[in-house]
Amino acid sequence: MTSSWRSSSIRRAQVALIAGLGYPLISGLGRTLRWRVDGLQHLDTILASGRQPIMAFWHGRILPATYYFRHRGIVVVTSENFDGEWIARIIERFGYGTARGSSSRGGARAILQLKRDMARGRPAAFTLDGPRGPARVAQPGAVWLARATGNPVLPFHVEASRSWTARSWDRTQVPKPFSTVALAMGDPLDVPPDLPDDELDGARLELERRLRVLEERASAMLV
Repeated sequence: MTSSWRSSSIRRAQVALIAGLGYPLISGLGRTLRWRVDGLQHLDTILASGRQPIMAFWHGRILPATYYFRHRGIVVVTSENFDGEWIARIIERFGYGTARGSSSRGGARAILQLKRDMARGRPAAFTLDGPRGPARVAQPGAVWLARATGNPVLPFHVEASRSWTARSWDRTQVPKPFSTVALAMGDPLDVPPDLPDDELDGARLELERRLRVLEERASAMLV
């Protein structure tokens, strides 16, 4: 089924314009940032074991995370709507793959594509509370994928020393040029393949807990 925005030439032009401007702006900003990174050895350990990470973070930190993890072949879920289209076009230029769908539409298809991509040796990533929130409440997609693939969930948080904050549901943070950005990465979370459905929520809540700890750790790295 064709998305409603695709039937409008104006909306298609808007997608092209936003994507065309967004990539150089994010790329230019990213080149000015100074990074402090803690816990990256967890990613190295997963890759050395022959598995792939399911990267997990909050939607409000999508801009700096996109820049830092660029050109690693990571596959992410993007919505099939207007916003999802221009986001997909931008992140693909940063070397990401996209699985189209969301919690409300096409979600099962997107998860199936992620399973296939991970079987081919590609990492995946989730904005745990996306695409529409509630903020800081993890959705179950990452733990579902971990159980289905045997790959661990790898939580991380990004925090900037100076930033603009959007008045959006996720309080999107945009680092200011030449600011310092802290990235705190935590221990991987394994989800056993035989974990019963009624215990998946416990894994989801554990991810939320770990993200709260990582947020505090990233903030402390900037002091």
